[in-house]
Amino acid sequence: MNLLRNLTCLAVLMTPGVSVAQEPPAELKAFFSPPAEYAGEYGDFPSPLEFYDGRKVTSADQWPARRQEIRQRWDEIIGTWPPLIEQPEVELIATTQRGEITQHQLRLGVALDGETVEGFLLVPPGNGPFPAVLVVYYDAQTGVGLGVPLRDFAWQLAQRGFVTLSIGKPFTGVNLENPKAIPNSRKPYYGPTGKPVTLQPISALGYLAANCQRYLAGRDDVDGERIGIVGHSFGGKWTMFASCLHDGFACAAWSDGGIVFDERDRRKENPGGSVNYQDRWYLGHELGVPAPDEERFRSMGLITDPSQRTGSYKVLMENHHDLVELHALMAPRPFLVSGGTADMPERWPALNHAIAVNRLLGYENRVAMTNRDTHGPNEESNEQIYRFFEWWLKERK
Repeated sequence: MNLLRNLTCLAVLMTPGVSVAQEPPAELKAFFSPPAEYAGEYGDFPSPLEFYDGRKVTSADQWPARRQEIRQRWDEIIGTWPPLIEQPEVELIATTQRGEITQHQLRLGVALDGETVEGFLLVPPGNGPFPAVLVVYYDAQTGVGLGVPLRDFAWQLAQRGFVTLSIGKPFTGVNLENPKAIPNSRKPYYGPTGKPVTLQPISALGYLAANCQRYLAGRDDVDGERIGIVGHSFGGKWTMFASCLHDGFACAAWSDGGIVFDERDRRKENPGGSVNYQDRWYLGHELGVPAPDEERFRSMGLITDPSQRTGSYKVLMENHHDLVELHALMAPRPFLVSGGTADMPERWPALNHAIAVNRLLGYENRVAMTNRDTHGPNEESNEQIYRFFEWWLKERK
């Protein structure tokens, strides 16, 4: 597996036709540079361009070894993925025509142990292969416009010529009659119930998303080299882990999930979005302990003393790791942080590390952040996400 990851990384770096100076569209260009007050600032984050033994990464030739080292270390701490599912079981529940968009309601065996998730596949009119985007959230139907407003990324992108797949957590059902009563929407996911947890839950969700990418890439109507991923809040965390840990995603948009570990009490600035990676359904579970069967999310709240940390989160914090190391695994694939109250402009020092990795590899315009005053997305922030995907997955030659 490690050799495969190295080869995949090298293949990405040497992909023919990728222009290292590819310019984003004019309306997005400004978001690929930090504000002047954060230019050149790197904060107290661990540098991805420094091996764990202190050696510096000084050339692009050294990056694959450092990249592999980061992945191996995180695998050791949060768990190693099993092999991806080559041909997941896919059950067609119903097909509906929504204007020019064909909607397929699916059940996909893409989770750990082949467990299923509900999904909606949207196919635009015309002849493919089309670029595609995976949309992740608590439930599958919100992404296709049948749930909370302004989180309908799959529906909006399908109307822009993308094949989209919207999925929810395992065990979360569908309720088309009453989106406020979706079964198990707020039930946390830890992995197969009753079995020892082998992956931290957020990584297990990343594994699930990687299998969805493989499913999309295997479809005749999808261009397998042009598949992105997007999610908001909980889905933003999910999207970040999935895209950083799986090279099959060509690009990603992370909407206000919290892109660094942050234990400060920021409830005044961030009333609607919490950077709570310490919770057991993200990184705080004890590996090897069976998964509980809880009805609802119960957060452990703010960390006020290091003794409160648990699971892999405790190990990561004690060893001075942070999510900037995962961000670096995206290089040179581009990502957009659609920031709100969880990811404010103060996050730029973290993103500057990813910019530095890309520059070492010879790439510009690979790291962007937009900002808004609310946790929830709005029409402007969503349009920025759509333009990002149009640029990288449709317009780029």
